[in-house]
Amino acid sequence: MPKMKTRSAAAKRFSKTGTGKIKRNHAFMNHMLEHKQKKTKRKLRKAALVDKSDVKRIKQLIAYK
Repeated sequence: MPKMKTRSAAAKRFSKTGTGKIKRNHAFMNHMLEHKQKKTKRKLRKAALVDKSDVKRIKQLIAYK
């Protein structure tokens, strides 16, 4: 059976933590930032963990990362 390929689009968006969880960035931080509150923008800066319902699917996409 051939090796699985890492999806490069997913590899750019997700990364694994030391304990094997999957990190992601928040959405809504690209444009029209003058309309958003400072508090909102500050919270969106930090990374978040992927929900457990999506973990299995994303681990397949970034198999070797």
